Amino acid sequence: MSDIHLHRPHQLGLHAARRIAHLWAQKAEKKFDVTSRYEEGSAQGSGHDTLHFENAGIQGQMQVQADQFVLTAKLGFLFSAFKEPLLAKLNAQFDELLSQPAQTTPAPAAPNRSRPAESAHR
Repeated sequence: MSDIHLHRPHQLGLHAARRIAHLWAQKAEKKFDVTSRYEEGSAQGSGHDTLHFENAGIQGQMQVQADQFVLTAKLGFLFSAFKEPLLAKLNAQFDELLSQPAQTTPAPAAPNRSRPAESAHR
C-alpha cells in the first residue's frame, strides 16, 4: 500500500471551499471511477467537512476547511505504481480549481453516487 498526502491552503472560506470540494468530487468520479460521500462538519461534530471517496484501488478522504484542504488516500497495489503521476494530476486539479474566482464557480449537485456491487471478474 502506498499513501498520498496533499495539503493545500486557501483563503476561500468554508462556503466556497465546499463548492470546490464538490467540483473535485465530480471530476474524481468521472476520471477515477470513484464513489464519494460528503459529510458537513456539523453532522459529524467537527470543525471541518469530510469528503470520502473510494473505488477498488483508492480509498481516501479530503478534509474541507475554511482555510485549507487536506487530502489523504491509500492506494492499492495497481494504483501505487502510479503514485507520482497521480499526485501531479491532483496538484494540477487543485491549481485549476483554486484559480477560478469563487463567485463564478457553479454550484454542483452534492456527490453521493451509489453503485451496485461489482462482479468478481472485473
